Amino acid sequence: MPPVEEHRIRCHLEHLLEEKELTLVELSTLVGISVANLSILKNNRAKAVRFSTLTALCEVLECTPGELFGLDKD
Repeated sequence: MPPVEEHRIRCHLEHLLEEKELTLVELSTLVGISVANLSILKNNRAKAVRFSTLTALCEVLECTPGELFGLDKD
């Protein structure tokens, strides 16, 4: 089995939270996602994201998926 390559997708949740002046706890309440799962996402440890989660985050944060996620060049 080939070695697992680390993904290069980065979540910009921390930046968006600062812009909106929200905490993870507040976002958790607004989106209906646990603080633990949001923390995993914020710290770039998530392996996958459901479209329903992505939709809810984008609606609450008033952003696009492209603003929430980016691709590292390295």
